[in-house]
Amino acid sequence: MEIIKGTVEHIVFRNSNNGYTVAHFDIDGDLVTVVGNFDELNHGEYLKLTGYWTEHKNYGDQFCMETYAMEIPTSTEGITRYLSSGILPGIGEKTAKAIVARFGEETLDILDNNPERLSEIKGIGKKTLAAIKEVYHEQREVRQIMIQIQDYGISANWAMKLYKTYKFDTISVLLNNPYQMIDDIRGIGFKIADQIANHLGFEENSPGRILAGINYSLGECYNRGNTYMTETELIQTSSRILGVNEDEINAQLGELVLMGRIIQEEVADQRVYYPRNLYEAEDNAALSMARISQMTYKIANVDIDAKIKDYERDVSITLDNKQREAIAAAMDNGVIIITGGPGTGKTTIINGIVRIFKDLGLKTVLAAPTGRAAKRITETTGNEAKTIHRLLEYEYSQDDDFPSFSKDETNPLEVDAIIVDESSMIDILLMDSLLMAVQPGTRLIMVGDADQLPSVGPGNVLKDIIESGAVKVLSLDRIYRQSDESMISVNAYEINHGQIPDINNDSDFLFLNKNDGDKLLRDILELVTNRLPIAKGFDSIHDIQVISPMKNGKVGVINLNRELQAVLNPAREDRLQREFGMVIYREGDKVMQIKNNYRIKWEDTVSLEQGEGIYNGDIGILENISNREKSFAILFNDGKRVTYDFDQMDEITHAYAMTVHKSQGSEFPVVVMPIVGGPPLFLNRKLLYTAVTRAKKLLILMGNQYVFRQMIKSTESQNRQTALRDRIITYINHPMV
Repeated sequence: MEIIKGTVEHIVFRNSNNGYTVAHFDIDGDLVTVVGNFDELNHGEYLKLTGYWTEHKNYGDQFCMETYAMEIPTSTEGITRYLSSGILPGIGEKTAKAIVARFGEETLDILDNNPERLSEIKGIGKKTLAAIKEVYHEQREVRQIMIQIQDYGISANWAMKLYKTYKFDTISVLLNNPYQMIDDIRGIGFKIADQIANHLGFEENSPGRILAGINYSLGECYNRGNTYMTETELIQTSSRILGVNEDEINAQLGELVLMGRIIQEEVADQRVYYPRNLYEAEDNAALSMARISQMTYKIANVDIDAKIKDYERDVSITLDNKQREAIAAAMDNGVIIITGGPGTGKTTIINGIVRIFKDLGLKTVLAAPTGRAAKRITETTGNEAKTIHRLLEYEYSQDDDFPSFSKDETNPLEVDAIIVDESSMIDILLMDSLLMAVQPGTRLIMVGDADQLPSVGPGNVLKDIIESGAVKVLSLDRIYRQSDESMISVNAYEINHGQIPDINNDSDFLFLNKNDGDKLLRDILELVTNRLPIAKGFDSIHDIQVISPMKNGKVGVINLNRELQAVLNPAREDRLQREFGMVIYREGDKVMQIKNNYRIKWEDTVSLEQGEGIYNGDIGILENISNREKSFAILFNDGKRVTYDFDQMDEITHAYAMTVHKSQGSEFPVVVMPIVGGPPLFLNRKLLYTAVTRAKKLLILMGNQYVFRQMIKSTESQNRQTALRDRIITYINHPMV
C-alpha cells in the first residue's frame, strides 16, 4: 500500500448510494485521478490517501483509495483554498483571503477554539457566523468519527454505511454493542460484526456476542431447508461457532426467547427453536391450508363432463380418466395437488382448466416460483404466467431482507382460480404469503413433481401438504410427451421407480463410461466446447448446461465453472475482468443470480419497459464491467438488463455449471452431468431424477456406471426438520386451536 497526500481539485463522478467517487487531486503540483468510496468529498479538502496505483485502459493511471483521513492544511495557500471551496456557508474566495490575511496559519485553530473572532472580518455578521460554527462543528465531528471508525479496522465503504445509519451515535454503538449492526445494516452479518468486535477487544463470552451467535447458528435453518433446530443441535452448533462452552449458550437461550427473537416449541416430543419469521410462516400457512382445504364449490347448472368433452373435441385429444378427474376436481375443491413427472400430461390439464374456467366466465391466473419457471409455463400453455412475487405485488422494505406483498388477507387476489406450477420449489415463506392472498371462493391448484428435490429455501411444503392427507391429490404416472426416438421421459420414469434403465447410446439419453477423474473433466470440456457444437450444432453457452451433484471436487460446480470459463471465455485484452472472493468474473461470462433482489432496477432491451426485481436462479451474460463507475451490467436471458454496484458481486456466480438444486424449474436443450462417487446425501434417486428431467433434447451422463446404479437404488436424502404436516392436521382436527 502507498500513501499520498493532496488537495481535492475537481469531483468528476459520485454515486450517492455507495459513495463511489472519481476525483482529481493536486498531488505536489500534479493532477492525479483518484477513485474510491468517500463518505463526503469537497473541493479544497486536503486528504491523506492510502491505496495503490492501477492503469485503466481508457483513463490511464489512477490511484485506488482504500482508506483516507482528512489532513489539516498547514500553508496559508492551502487554508485559503480549503475555506474558499464552498465547504462553509457565506465564505467565498474574497472572504477566505481576508480571513487568512488576518489570522494566517492560526486560522483553523481559530475555527476550532474561538470561532467568534471571525466576526472581526468584514462581511461576516451574526447569522453567517452562526451558520459557519454549526457547519464547521458538524463536519469536524463527522471527520473525527470517520477517522476513528477506520482506526477500528473498518473499511471506508463500511464506515460510510455505519455513519449514515447511526450518525453521531456511531462510536457509541460500536463500543457498546457492535452486534447491533447485524440488525440495522444490510450486508453486515455475524462474521463481519464479530471481526469488528474482536478488534475492539470484546470477550468471547460477552452476552451480546453469544446472543448474536445463537441467532447466526439458528440461521442455518435457511441453508439446510429446515424451519427449526432441536435444542441439542442449536446449543452444539452455537458452541462450536462461538468457541464457548454449552452452559454459556444454554444460559442465553431463554433471553432470546423472552426478547421474542426466537420461538421455543415442542415438536415430536422434542424441544425445538424456530427463527421467529419461520415459525409464523409455518403456523400461518398450516392454518390457511386447513381452512381452504375444507372448502368445496359447485357451479350450478354446469355439466362438467360435457365441458371436458368439449375441450377434448376442440383441441383434438383424448384425456385419460386421471386427467378428467383432475380437471373436475379443480372445479369442486378449495385446493388440489396435481403431481407427476415429465410427459405425464400436467400441461394438458392446466390448459383444460384454464379453457373451461374461461368458458364459464371465471378468472384464472397462472404463477410459478421463479422467473424461469414462469417463462416456461407461459411458453408451454400459451397463457401468461407470473412469478408468485409479481402476482402478489411485492413491496420491498430496506429494513427487511424479506419481501412484503400488497396482496394479503386484507387485499386478496380477486380471481376464481390460482394455478401454481413447479410447486415443489415453493418454500414456507412464499407459501405463507400466497395462502394469505387466497380468499374464500378462490380455488388453489398446485401442480408439480413431488419426486423432485424440495425447495432451496426452508420447508418441504409440497411433501408436507400431501402427507397431511388434507388435500385431494391427483398423481399422474402415464407418460404422454415423447417422440418415437425420445428416451428421456421413459428413463426418468424408470429411475423414479427404482428401475435401472436400458440405455441405448443411439438415443437422446446417453451414458458414457469414464472412471478416471482427470479424463472425465477433459472429456466434459471437449464435449461442451467442440463435439456437441460441431456435431449437433448446439451453442456451448446458451444450449448446453452442465449440472453436477456437488460443489467441490474435480467435476464439482466450482472447478467446472473455472475450467469451462478458461476454454469458453478466456482472458483477452478487450475484455475487462474483476476478482471477487477468489473468483474472476469477466465480460462475456455466463452468470446466475443467487439471491432474490426485489428492489434492483432493470430495463427490458426489447420493449424498453422498466421494473424492479431479479430472482435467485435467473441466468444471463455479464455484458460490461466499469472500473470507473465501480459497476457491472448483466443481460439476462429474458431480455432484462441490470446494472449492479461492485459490492453486489456476491449476488452472482458463474453458470457454466450449476448444482442440481439450482437447475430446478428449468429445462435446457442439452444437459451434461458427471456421475462420480461422493457423500450419500448427494447421490440418491431424487437428485438424479431431478437432474435427468432438466433435459429437453439430449441428456449425457458421464462417469461411473456403478455409482449411477447406486443412485437409483438409494432413497436416502436429507430429511428436513419441518412441522407443517402436523400443524395442518392439528388445525383440521381442532379448528379452534
